[in-house]
Amino acid sequence: MTLHVGFLLVSICLFHSLFSFQEEEYYAATIDGVCVFPFWYRSEIFYDCVTFNVKHKWCSLNKTFQGYWKYCALSDYAPCAFPFWYRRMIYWDCTKDGDMFGKKWCSLTPNFNKDHVWKYCI
Repeated sequence: MTLHVGFLLVSICLFHSLFSFQEEEYYAATIDGVCVFPFWYRSEIFYDCVTFNVKHKWCSLNKTFQGYWKYCALSDYAPCAFPFWYRRMIYWDCTKDGDMFGKKWCSLTPNFNKDHVWKYCI
């Protein structure tokens, strides 16, 4: 009897691990659609492609994430917001100002001083 109960418990655990999904696994990935920036995900706002629980960056296809997403291609990454305000200057192109490695960067919003959202330029 003890062997049968043990086998039953192991079977239930195995079944549960195979067929129980986390909430995000129900969401549908697609190759169609356009990335929407900024988008809300888990009570945070994102201005570019993100990595959560996956190896590759992805984006939402809705302003507030509703389960529709896609992996980001090079053309999907958020564009620079030109012109943008940084410190006391307005920039119309990528700049090296303020970067300690001398790499060009840009703001993803018109007011970097307020939002502090940026990316390196390609």
